[in-house]
Amino acid sequence: MVNVDKFIEKSIKELKQIDGKALLALSGGVDSSVCYVLAKKAIGELLVPVYLDTGLMREGETERIKQLFPDVIVIEAEERFMSSLKGVEDPEEKRKVFGETYIRLLEDVARKEKVEYLIQGTIYPDFIESIGGIKSHHNVRGLPDVYEFKKIIEPLRELYKDEVREVARAIGLPEEISERMPFPGPGLAVRILGEVTKEKVEVVRKATKIVEEEIIKYQPWQTYAALLGKGTGVKGDVRVYGWIIAIRAVESRDGMTAKAMELPYDVLFKIQSRLTSEIPEVTRVVYDLTPKPPATIEFE
Repeated sequence: MVNVDKFIEKSIKELKQIDGKALLALSGGVDSSVCYVLAKKAIGELLVPVYLDTGLMREGETERIKQLFPDVIVIEAEERFMSSLKGVEDPEEKRKVFGETYIRLLEDVARKEKVEYLIQGTIYPDFIESIGGIKSHHNVRGLPDVYEFKKIIEPLRELYKDEVREVARAIGLPEEISERMPFPGPGLAVRILGEVTKEKVEVVRKATKIVEEEIIKYQPWQTYAALLGKGTGVKGDVRVYGWIIAIRAVESRDGMTAKAMELPYDVLFKIQSRLTSEIPEVTRVVYDLTPKPPATIEFE
């Protein structure tokens, strides 16, 4: 386990060596938020935090980020991301297309703000999964080979998620952030199997809100809804061909392994009832029991 005090001291010392302005890719998750606090302590006003509103975030997420980080530069980029993802179905290609769009948008901001360095909240499992060929994280192998930044700085690259949480608590981040469930960089795009469309995003966003509301009290390491495809159903004695939603809720320590939570049946039934009644386009709900391995926590 990491020695938190020594890690904080070492990280701030290393960040102080940055000889100019640094752009921070801030998502509001625990990883990038820890980087924000450490970098702010190290270089102060030379830090330029940037939040990309991809249009692939959970309900109310962008508004909350603006409240928590008043100095963040918000880039409205939904159309850019949706355009780049159009027609893309393969999960690996999807992540790489997202990574390309992500870095190009940050480069646009960097040129405007005259910034040479990029700080990312990349953690050790991101490297393991990317280099091991499991999946290309958008901020590791999902990045293009050529980019304009002089250097990409990753203060958390040797830490696991549970260690990052320890650091977050030590530096005084609110529980809302320090205990926040993991959320993939490409957002809801990798919780939609196949091509990403605005209709699918809206359905999975509503479904995610319902799933989180019903399961969060059981303290999952991660829980969410994924959109799998379409299936036949009946509503009001009428045949409908609607979306299939998968519920995922897992227990884990560091995200490297995980097991499905044994949720009460009445909880799962209630979620099914809410999903199919509150989202007319949903006709079927399933619960994913697969541990990691053989599955990954995310569907893509």
